Amino acid sequence: MRKLLTWVLICGSLPVVSQSNRYFVFFKDKSNSVFSISDPIKFLTQRSIDRRTKGGIAIGPDDLPVNVNYVNQIKLLGVKTFFTSKWWNGVLIQADQSIIPTINALPFVAKTEFVAPGAILQGGRTGTRDKSNQPDAVAQQSDFQLQQLAMDKMQQEGYRGEGITIAQFDSGWQGVNLTAPFQPLFLEGRIKGVFNFVRNTNNVYSDDDHGTSVLSVMAAYVPGTFAGGTYKANYYLFETEDDATEYRIEEYNWAFAAEKADSLGVDVINSSLGYSTFDDPSMNYTIFDLTGKKAVISIAARKAVEKGMVVVCSAGNEGNNNFWKFVATPADADGVLAVGSITSIGNKSSFSSIGPTADQRLKPDVVALGSGTAVISATGSLSSASGTSLASPLVASLAAGLIQAFPNKSASEITQAIIQSGSLFSTPNNSLGHGIPNFEIAKSYLKYGVLEEDISVFPNPVSRSLNILLKAPSNGLISVSIYNLLGQQIFQQANSVSWETNPIRYDLSLLSNGIYLLEVKSDKATLVKKIAKTD
Repeated sequence: MRKLLTWVLICGSLPVVSQSNRYFVFFKDKSNSVFSISDPIKFLTQRSIDRRTKGGIAIGPDDLPVNVNYVNQIKLLGVKTFFTSKWWNGVLIQADQSIIPTINALPFVAKTEFVAPGAILQGGRTGTRDKSNQPDAVAQQSDFQLQQLAMDKMQQEGYRGEGITIAQFDSGWQGVNLTAPFQPLFLEGRIKGVFNFVRNTNNVYSDDDHGTSVLSVMAAYVPGTFAGGTYKANYYLFETEDDATEYRIEEYNWAFAAEKADSLGVDVINSSLGYSTFDDPSMNYTIFDLTGKKAVISIAARKAVEKGMVVVCSAGNEGNNNFWKFVATPADADGVLAVGSITSIGNKSSFSSIGPTADQRLKPDVVALGSGTAVISATGSLSSASGTSLASPLVASLAAGLIQAFPNKSASEITQAIIQSGSLFSTPNNSLGHGIPNFEIAKSYLKYGVLEEDISVFPNPVSRSLNILLKAPSNGLISVSIYNLLGQQIFQQANSVSWETNPIRYDLSLLSNGIYLLEVKSDKATLVKKIAKTD
């Protein structure tokens, strides 16, 4: 499976395979490291350290960089070395197959794994994408895809991603550096860094435009016409997917990018990529491998979660596939927010992949609009596209907005609040997961916790303001009455309650001290309880 977005594709030819291949070399240990867990600022940014502190996450041996002497000894064999991995304790190399036994015989090498044929700088796509362009319909849809998750309210409250950092892993961002809807990112210095792990360069703006559409859902802005979910956030763009071929190397590229995001202090990862089958059939996964513990990319995604980042990924576009209808990796990873696709009326998109995982965990986790999602194309024009690729960045934006609204909450708390806010949270299924998440509901969970009662009252005793909190406000009226112990009504008020006004506060400062009977009636429940008024 490649990028999780449905397009008409005109591909270039496949690259010529050379005698050189790519391997990942695993080391046995990190002995004699010049780094220390007690001094993390030498290998992690302060943002990364702060994020771990907030989540109560310890810095461990897997955070230490690899032993550079091991890498240098491999170089002495005439082998090209590229990216190292702290989490896997190894290095990506390019070498002839004949040298691999010599590498395996080194005392510090545990094993090598073939990850792709050919040289690292081969590959790439030279074709174009053909998609519909319907500006009037798209402009209306841009508002709708935010409203469906109550992100219009999120933005109205001032949460547009300011100060939050999102890393996007994709296959290229053609046009992002040239077109007007993305220029605020550059003018305001909010593209914090880019890297192309496929080609080992800093150019991410030439290979493909899949990342352009995905980024636009989060970050593009056209005044009065189009707004991404978090168009004021900071972004890192990491190219990990080679669209011309499909080999295990792309999973390792994803892992390299995740480690980089971790060390930079990224808050949210969005990945609209998924893998199940490869050009080399020996690398293929089966549905029985969907445990979150088999695929390299799934293990990396879980690692990223454990390091305190919110990881959001597309569920997959295999819903119509008779052979494989299930989510792809890394959507199978535990703790990753796998996002399925729905239509504008809330039905499951036919192409959206389903669960469960092989170990019977529910997937996807939530859903968002992925059928006819409004995007900005590589030419800077309004367009639309379909795929779980477009649903994922909507949820990533929601996560970023919640992190901004609740800066002291951990990534796991943000992830759980998104799941709990789903429209199907009490009755989830393996087609729609927990349903459509909602900013206002998630905000309520993060602020007040999971409410067991339909109506909650606090504080009690009360000295000045009494709060009436509804578990699920529906814009209906609630009636609040207060009686003294003689049964005489001394206070009565009716109010309309929405998520925006929930809870409602009542000023009882003029009420005399004593014990009273409170009665609250909503369209769903009635609460009668004693309250105490004190100074």
